[in-house]
Amino acid sequence: MKSILESLRGGLIVSCQAPADSPLHNAAAIAAMAEAALNRGAVGVRIDTPDHIQAVRGRCRHPIIGLWKQVMPPSEVYITPQFHHAEAVAQAGSDIIAVDATQRPRPSGETLRQIIQHIHQRLNRLVMADVDTLDNALKAIDAGADCVGTTLFGYTAATKTEAPPGFDLLQAMVQQCSVPIICEGGIASPEQARQALDLGAHAVVVGTAITGIDSLVQRYVSAIDHL
Repeated sequence: MKSILESLRGGLIVSCQAPADSPLHNAAAIAAMAEAALNRGAVGVRIDTPDHIQAVRGRCRHPIIGLWKQVMPPSEVYITPQFHHAEAVAQAGSDIIAVDATQRPRPSGETLRQIIQHIHQRLNRLVMADVDTLDNALKAIDAGADCVGTTLFGYTAATKTEAPPGFDLLQAMVQQCSVPIICEGGIASPEQARQALDLGAHAVVVGTAITGIDSLVQRYVSAIDHL
């Protein structure tokens, strides 16, 4: 399984997702998007929901970072919040399972350490810990995470005054963490992706800037409407 992480080194991972109310929030559309990204040189893809993961797996052999976003109030944890979500993600065909690895209360009695252990022992999958701070990155590694992403920087109460990409956080994680660090969140140009790798990221994830048609069109329309 470690060879999967090695295959991502120095490469681009494309996050192929779409809002729930978008026509692109469709397994076939997501799979086509993922295949297009991989055909053009991406080393892997990041995919949400078991149905979409299964569709992508049917069209590619590249590494899939899988997750399942589930909003479960009052908990703020929504990226693969419970083990049974991770199990479904694994069964759909993911090689790496992304989980929220912040210290926020989870929507069950499971701890992060327990979830990671179960993913390793029961599912034989790698774990990507999505974090927001260096402290949470170190705690996730102590809990057994195989790699750590800057995914939640700027999206939690502790970092809401910050805007991704978190290059300062990335540098600190590269210097102090003992596992591969994946830069994810806010990468808006090829130059920023290159910068993340130059700062020591093992790989870089880009989503909206490549696949976020709904968001990008809204930005263009908003700018045009204000002319």
